[in-house]
Amino acid sequence: MPDGYDVLLRDGGIAHVRPLSPDDRAALHELVDRSSDRSAYLRFFTGGRSTAHAYMDRLTGPGYPGRALVATVQGKLVAVVEYIPDGGGRRADLAILLDDAVHGHGLGTLLLEHVAVDAAAQGLSELTADVLAENQPMIRVLRDLGLDVVHRYDSGTVHLVIKVTPTARLRAGVEARDHEAERASLRPVIAPRSVAVVGAGRDPRGLGHRVLRNLLDGGFPGPVYPVNPNAAEVEGLACYPRVTTVPARVDLAVVAVPADLVLQVARDCAEAGVGGLAVLTSGFAEAGRRDAEQELLRVCREAGMRLVGPNCLGVVNTGARLNASFLPLSPSRGRVALMSQSGAVGAALLERLDVSSFASVGNKADVSGNDLLEYWEDDDDTGVIALYLESFGNPRKFARIARRVSARKPILMVKSGRTGAGDRAVRSHTAAAASPDVAVDALARAAGVIRLDSVHELIDAARLLAHQPLPAGPRVAVVGNSGGPEAMAADACEQHGLIVPELPAGLLRGGANAALGNPVDLTADAGAEELRAAVAALAACDAVDAVLAVYTPPFGSGLEETRRAFAAAARGSAKPVLACVVGHDGLIDGLVPSYAFPEQAVAALATAVAYARHRAGLLEPPAPPSAPPSAPPSAPPSAPPDVPPDVPPADVAAARALVAAELAARPDGRWLPPATAARLLRCYGVDLAETVEVDGPDAAAAAAGRTGLPAVLKAVGPVHKSDVGGVMLGLATPGDVRRAYEDMAARLGGQMTGGVVQRMLPGGVEIIVGGVNYPVFGPLLMVGMGGVAADLLADRVFRVPPVADPAAMVDELRCAPLLHGYRGSPPVDADALALQVARVGRLLEDLPEVAELDLNPVIVGAAGAPVVDARVRLAPCGPQPSPLLRRLR
Repeated sequence: MPDGYDVLLRDGGIAHVRPLSPDDRAALHELVDRSSDRSAYLRFFTGGRSTAHAYMDRLTGPGYPGRALVATVQGKLVAVVEYIPDGGGRRADLAILLDDAVHGHGLGTLLLEHVAVDAAAQGLSELTADVLAENQPMIRVLRDLGLDVVHRYDSGTVHLVIKVTPTARLRAGVEARDHEAERASLRPVIAPRSVAVVGAGRDPRGLGHRVLRNLLDGGFPGPVYPVNPNAAEVEGLACYPRVTTVPARVDLAVVAVPADLVLQVARDCAEAGVGGLAVLTSGFAEAGRRDAEQELLRVCREAGMRLVGPNCLGVVNTGARLNASFLPLSPSRGRVALMSQSGAVGAALLERLDVSSFASVGNKADVSGNDLLEYWEDDDDTGVIALYLESFGNPRKFARIARRVSARKPILMVKSGRTGAGDRAVRSHTAAAASPDVAVDALARAAGVIRLDSVHELIDAARLLAHQPLPAGPRVAVVGNSGGPEAMAADACEQHGLIVPELPAGLLRGGANAALGNPVDLTADAGAEELRAAVAALAACDAVDAVLAVYTPPFGSGLEETRRAFAAAARGSAKPVLACVVGHDGLIDGLVPSYAFPEQAVAALATAVAYARHRAGLLEPPAPPSAPPSAPPSAPPSAPPDVPPDVPPADVAAARALVAAELAARPDGRWLPPATAARLLRCYGVDLAETVEVDGPDAAAAAAGRTGLPAVLKAVGPVHKSDVGGVMLGLATPGDVRRAYEDMAARLGGQMTGGVVQRMLPGGVEIIVGGVNYPVFGPLLMVGMGGVAADLLADRVFRVPPVADPAAMVDELRCAPLLHGYRGSPPVDADALALQVARVGRLLEDLPEVAELDLNPVIVGAAGAPVVDARVRLAPCGPQPSPLLRRLR
């Protein structure tokens, strides 16, 4: 079982879960003593407590045959759950005891989830439990876990058999329960009923004073408590020397005291039962004091408090009139929820965006983007989520949550660090191409998150998505008073894959010099009413999905009247209307996003179109806005499956055994010999050309006789064999193979550690299929143009496996037309290539120890797509936590 970790309970509280220790004996006896008579009877089927105490002695005694977890809340042991295998290797008996004080908090369900996952990992298939028929709450918990359960009644007892194989219902249940707990835990932080400001002084320049002033000026409706041992009152409010002296329970404590006092303040808050902390103080991990930050987190976790920061600006909720920050401005109410890891970037965004809520997370010791996504998913005030990230805490969990949330609300992300070098030495084509930033792009795409290059792009997209309906398609009408900017807008539409269609004849009227095509140029003389009528007519046209109104001031009726005309035309429209008012950024009448330049407006609209396609149910999430979107499907498909269809079952057990044996022999890992790599790939059904390893000229000649002629000889040892003359093609006779080996060995010397011989395959399209496994991000799958052109042309597509539609992934390549017949060439077996891609994706997902994998080239021919060169590197990696284990990072 894993070491100790923290978990969230249904009511937002925090428990600590860890394996049982013999040192827990006294605490277990105390748990029995605290249990009610009924709880003891339901657990042990007998009155009194002697049986229960005797059992706790066995549980913590020598030779205990089972596996057990305990949970503590605020340092007190409140639960124990165990299972004892029956010796047959398939079943184990399950039992659980909870403190009466934590009944109904979801702890029992969480512990049962965790032991079920652990039992499956231990190779068990079933857990069995005997429960008194009158213990309906426990029966319901076991039935509602989401696992397959069979039950049988027998003389007042219900015998339950729980299959531990994970199910879709279990995954959905875990997600739903985690979501409920996350929202409950963040309510005291984002929607508090009361706030204490610790460090609220009289100096207007002090952080605490500025927070207090913001709370009061913003009209926070709940009680606000200044905490300062050196003042009797601040801003007309009575001060309290410590949080423990505040007369009522506090939901949120904003901490603005020197760094060396923060830990004591946190302990005071824990004693007072505070719900959550926002620590503004700097001087923790960012200043090299990581131990102090970890201790602050430990204090908060043990007390059940969520922590924002440290080293942050604070928290804002405009709907709750909460400005618990030291921002020099009062954020405006809007529909965008904003998280920023950078205080400076967050402050800049708040000057330009109207927000529902804002969290500056600083060092992210606890509360992160993952937590906030869970909260904002169901927040009625939030329509768009915007994230500025400098790092990921748990990117795999981020992808799972964001994929669900993005089906309801757009998530915009700016992630800094695009040009950072990778943190591992790489040698394969795939690993060299798959930088950590490429992994971020693939992760975002898999999750349906729209990654943007700049904060400016984020602002532009957020304004449109927050204030206008989603476009039903990519058709754009451009109308305005100035031909130059309109032409620039049309050019930008084409670059972003948007369509500027022909308009129906007679739709619009204009002056003698007006151009009524698309773009529609009504000329500089067009007044506000003429522009309003044109925008309204275009918004009502069935041939148009969005309208971009372009205006260059001060012509026509002037800036203000024209702006009002655009707002009037947009009001009530079912289609998005946006404006380019040259030189002016902003929001017109709280409704129409306006951009200073046409390219800005079109980029924002392309983002909205991409997100609308995602919402419509495309199998793949939106591409970056700069990439042309593909044609919409004829009908929205169902949700993407977790596993690609039609992938043959793999021999996962044999593959894992092979990997384990290799790493046991070479703990640091290595590039696998060709034969071992082939064995591993064949576990997943990967189609490989017949390959014979050889160690000399005579062996090479003999191998050619077995594989067939003409033959190919390749050197083993060099990474890029073609670069050093390590590949010889079209060898017609065994003698040719012998001489080729001798020549190659003489030229390469010690670089050549052996060779392989294959039969030369008929021609086809050369493709590379590969992958890497990053310890943080997980697996990344690549397909691209292969052979010697792989690095030169860099025609590659990346995905996070599993890939629902590998054929669509292949078709994104620029070289994809070569697979389907190009300029008279016959089509090749693209379906076989897609199957190879799916198989490799599954291998990468199952085997995190596969650090790098290159299949280059895969020769896609008329009937099949065999791999003719495969390289696999293994490396040790820590155990990956199951996504079914709910836990705080």
